Order: sequence, then C-alpha cells, then structure tokens
Amino acid sequence: MPLYDRIVLYLERAGLYHLARLNTRWFWLNEPLVSAFIERWRPETHTFHMPFGECTITLQDVAYQLGLLVDGLLISGCLTDFEKFMEEDKSAWKWFQELFGELPPENKVKQYIVHFTWFHERFRVLSDDAMEETVRIYARAYIMMLLSTQLFSDKSGNRVHIRWLPFVARLDDMGSYSWGSAALAWLYRYMCRVANRNVTNLAGLLQLLQSWIFWQFPSLKPRGFDTYSFPLASRWATYLPTSDRKEERVVQYRLALDRLGN
Repeated sequence: MPLYDRIVLYLERAGLYHLARLNTRWFWLNEPLVSAFIERWRPETHTFHMPFGECTITLQDVAYQLGLLVDGLLISGCLTDFEKFMEEDKSAWKWFQELFGELPPENKVKQYIVHFTWFHERFRVLSDDAMEETVRIYARAYIMMLLSTQLFSDKSGNRVHIRWLPFVARLDDMGSYSWGSAALAWLYRYMCRVANRNVTNLAGLLQLLQSWIFWQFPSLKPRGFDTYSFPLASRWATYLPTSDRKEERVVQYRLALDRLGN
C-alpha cells in the first residue's frame, strides 16, 4: 500500500515508521540460504548450532536491523482480551465497523480474518483533501496490513487478522508497546515449528533472519551492497537472488556453514 505523507506521523508515533519504509522496497528472500540456517536451529536453546558454537538473533539485532521498539508493554493478540478494550459488550466486528467505517463483504471474511485484497483495494487511494479522521482510518488500515502480512506474517501471507483492533483503536498509544520483542518471538515460534514437526513452509519475519545472516556472516552476504543506512536491513533493499538451482544451492550453503569452524 502507498505510504502517504499524512499517515507517516501515525506510523512514527506507533514506532513502525522504519519498518514501513522497508516495506516500500522490501528485499527478496534467498530461500536456500535461509533453509540452510533453519536446519541448524535448535528449539531447546533457541539458537543456531554452528561448528564454532551457538548464535542467535537478539533484541539488539531487531532494533538495529528493523528500527523497531524493543522496550515497552508486552503485546498480546488474543481475541479473549477484546472485552478489556471495548465498551457495552460490542462485538469485534461492530468495533471493526466503527474503526474503518464499513465492513468487508462476506466473501472477504473468514472467522476473524479479512483477506488482504479488501484492505488493499479499499484503502489504496487517499485523496489530498481527506479529513483528518479519514487519514486516521487509512493509518489504521496500513498498520493492520503491516502487522498481519509482514511483522507477524503466517504461511498464507495474505490474511489480515482483526486481533490488532485494540492497538489500532488507540493509535497514539501504539508507541508504548515492544513490537520488536513480539516480532522476534513470532519468528522463534515458526522456526521451532519447522524444527519440531513435519512442516515445510516457514513464516515469520524472515527478512530479519536474512539481514542478520548477511551482517553476522560477511562471507555469505551478496556483493555490491556497501552503503550503510538505518535501519540496517535497508542496505539490501534492491537485493534480488537467483531462483535457479535451489537444491544445489542449499547444499553449497551447508558446506559453507560447515567450513566456518575451520
């Protein structure tokens, strides 16, 4: 979705502006490289087991790589907490209608999930003369998309969960939450799922993982990306890995990781 200047203020207050900037030029994922690292992930310790020892992504990495807040209130997306934020026992969907001015059509809704195409189509164009309340609605829509399809993405990658209503309802308070720690926990959760079960599709903030790999393992980073900027992940904004010979490249990365202990 376009990052309009008039919603930037709300993103800055929420502590999500740097992530939104990355969203405009989000770099592509090197799947064989990420796969080779996930094979070394151990759920028991939440670390990657390398020939030289153990290592992992930390909150400091999240703050530097993505510019996210790592201090503040804990984040919970549990629907059972909705009543703590609502008045007069309103339903979640009635609250949704109040916050966004309308409800999505039935074919775009499944339980507590809205297909991202509705947000994309409905809130893509913001007129220059829009009232401030309309701007706030567009900011809520952008943040809902940002949280569901990027920061806390699942395997579908195209669903917007309304668990985030309590947060976008109070845009000015969003900056008091630790978005970075929640995003890191979400990534840990999905890496553990892949390691513990017969799961083939990984989800979560995988660009964080890949950017961390490039910074911590210089021998694996792509050539020609030498310009430093903040957040650090923006360095790889134009990175586009090849999609050829994926299985062969996984083997090559495995061997490269094995040689790190020498």
